[in-house]
Amino acid sequence: MQGYNVLLIYSKDMDRLLMCKRLKNPYKGLSNLVGGKIESGETGIEAAYRELYEETSISKDDVTLHHVMDFKYYLHHCYVEVFVGKLKRDVKVSGDENELYWSDLNQDFFDMTLFAGEGKIGHMIEQVKMIFVCRKYEVNPLLKGDVLPLFKQMIT
Repeated sequence: MQGYNVLLIYSKDMDRLLMCKRLKNPYKGLSNLVGGKIESGETGIEAAYRELYEETSISKDDVTLHHVMDFKYYLHHCYVEVFVGKLKRDVKVSGDENELYWSDLNQDFFDMTLFAGEGKIGHMIEQVKMIFVCRKYEVNPLLKGDVLPLFKQMIT
């Protein structure tokens, strides 16, 4: 089964998320997260740091990645490992694979006319918010409601 990774990279202040505008299919013209293929012989975390550096010039010294979830696609014979990280300092991002930009967090990341992944970007962001909020406030992750204010409070 082929492995891939996707990376949620937050700015130092946790108020922006690194995105890319896809220049080719699949999802040409839509916003996406950075990531790529896990090569033979690589661990998931090794591949995540390699892809991050290749696509953005962000190094392991700039961010600590945390493996937070996986998606498995049996019909496509692949899986996706999801990593999240907060920059330790402001960095200049650069890459030529896709157009990189920092998105504010007040977006509808479930909007499939703007974002790739059939709503999975929105799902991943919501899961990351719940993880941070639940850890800090020891609350039930199944509670409904907008956790963004608590999320931002927690990381400041």
